[in-house]
Amino acid sequence: MGAAALLAACGGGSGPEPAAGGPRQGGTLRIGALGRPSALTRDPHGTQGNESDYLVIALVYDTLTAPGGKENTVGRLASAFTPSKDLKTWRFTIAEGAAFHDGTPVTADDMVWSLRRLRGTPSGAARLPGVTADRITADGKRTVVLVSDYANAELPLLTRLSTFVLKKDTPDKAIAKAPGTGPFTLDWYRGGNARLLRNKHWYGGAVHLDAIEVTMFQSPQAMANAMLSGQLDVASNVGAVAARTAKARQDIRVVRRPDDMAMPIVMRTSGGPFADPRVRDAMKLLVDREAMVRQVLSGYGTVANDILGTGDPAYAKDIPQRRRDLAQAKKLLTDAGFDFSRTYQLVTTEDVAGLAESATLFASQAREAGVRIEVVKQESGAFYQKTWLKGDFYTAYWGTNDSVVFFASKTLTTGAGQNEADWSDKAFDAAYRKVMGTADRTARTAALRDLQRIEHEKSGYLLWGMADGIDLAAPKVHGLPTLPGYGRVQLENVWLAP
Repeated sequence: MGAAALLAACGGGSGPEPAAGGPRQGGTLRIGALGRPSALTRDPHGTQGNESDYLVIALVYDTLTAPGGKENTVGRLASAFTPSKDLKTWRFTIAEGAAFHDGTPVTADDMVWSLRRLRGTPSGAARLPGVTADRITADGKRTVVLVSDYANAELPLLTRLSTFVLKKDTPDKAIAKAPGTGPFTLDWYRGGNARLLRNKHWYGGAVHLDAIEVTMFQSPQAMANAMLSGQLDVASNVGAVAARTAKARQDIRVVRRPDDMAMPIVMRTSGGPFADPRVRDAMKLLVDREAMVRQVLSGYGTVANDILGTGDPAYAKDIPQRRRDLAQAKKLLTDAGFDFSRTYQLVTTEDVAGLAESATLFASQAREAGVRIEVVKQESGAFYQKTWLKGDFYTAYWGTNDSVVFFASKTLTTGAGQNEADWSDKAFDAAYRKVMGTADRTARTAALRDLQRIEHEKSGYLLWGMADGIDLAAPKVHGLPTLPGYGRVQLENVWLAP
């Protein structure tokens, strides 16, 4: 769930960021991020269930590419990427001057070893779809070649998440202290809390802050309280409740990032009570989406239509919006032989604000259609071990919202490494391959619409709404990133006014 709710960033908020002249050098940024002791990880290629850990990792290590402003994907550790005519082979060139924190230059062998290691993780197939380990090779010292099994026009986009590069042959036991390539170096790490120092020799340019102190909080409320009492400079993803509390404060800016996070309900499609598409369709019809946004998100969000990637420029807004229809939902359930006498468990966590509340409200709404649902709150570590990718009925959350293809490749195609609903649909797979093999923008948009139509009609995702990202920031904090996904953890341009 590295694509989970990540570090909060700056977008539209309660007001514009105050002007304070040009960037200033120095200072320590104190930032809070959510996490739980049971889900701690130091492995850049592992499952980062904690926002706090992902933040630390993303500041110490660099990915090949990153989200861009004008372009959806720009170079990061790889300064350039070029495809073959058939879109199967991509050549990534290492950025000039890229080096590890100990001064050792980054080589193609380092990148190949790291990508192969990533590919060997449980979710590696989703992170590098269609590219097997033996098809990741070096061509000289500064070029890495990735060969896909099929035409893949979006392969650079898919390398924006978790393609962190370490030194070749780093032992697993040394991963936690392995030097990275990012704008900050790790000073110390203790139980989810960390101090990072400016990398004066970062290849990407000047870094303004002297240091960043990351503090892990187990609840949005605790983090918000720390912010309100002056213990933090930035509180990330604190949710709507904290926004309402801080709105009247003159010493805190409420930062709102529209439609930043997806919190879908996942229904397993390969077996169990939701295998019948009529049952899944009924669940999507019995939810009151407007009430969910109004009550769970306090209005800080928008209604969604069961299609992941609402921030994509090619998002199909012309697909009819699903609306609540209890009569039709009951008919579909009856036709499918749904067992109304049974109580169904909906498993959730409290990892992000509003997630557990969404499960509780949905269960209440389902009772109006005669469907009995028991909400089961699971601790984060147990959730990822026992429920995620395995359960019949559970909540999930994603903090990446800029690409339909991102979700299609990682969660929806047959055999995808993070296929949360265990969904397999030949028509969807064919539509996905067509999208990936189409370079022409107009034709690609049409193919993407077909892909989204199938997802809307058949998938195991009930995406009722998109939550706004809500962050709190002190007035002295400037230069917070505005980009989604991995772009939100790029803090090298942040600076502090006196």
